[in-house]
Amino acid sequence: MDESIYQLSEFFKILSDQTRLKILIALSKKECSVSELQELLNTTQSTVSHQLRILRQTNLVKYSKVGRRVYYKLYDEHVKTIINFALEHLEEFKGGSNNA
Repeated sequence: MDESIYQLSEFFKILSDQTRLKILIALSKKECSVSELQELLNTTQSTVSHQLRILRQTNLVKYSKVGRRVYYKLYDEHVKTIINFALEHLEEFKGGSNNA
C-alpha cells in the first residue's frame, strides 16, 4: 500500500506543472510536433523538449517519427480520461461555493 501511495503522489507531482498540463491538454486533442507545441504554448523549444522528456519517462506521452519529424501523443486513453475527469470536476464547482 505504501508503495502505491508513493507512486500516486509522484504521478500527481508530474501533473502539478502548468506547462506539462498544457502539453497534455494539447495532446488530448491531436498529435503534435515540438514546434507545434512550442507555438501553442508560446514558449521555447528547449522548455517543450524538457517537459516532453519528463512526460515520456513517466509514460504519459509517446512519440513516433515521420521522416525527420517527431510527433507526440498521449500514451493511452487513461491519460486523456484523467485530464477530462479533472476538468469536469472543476467545472462542477465553477462559480459556486463548496461550503459543507
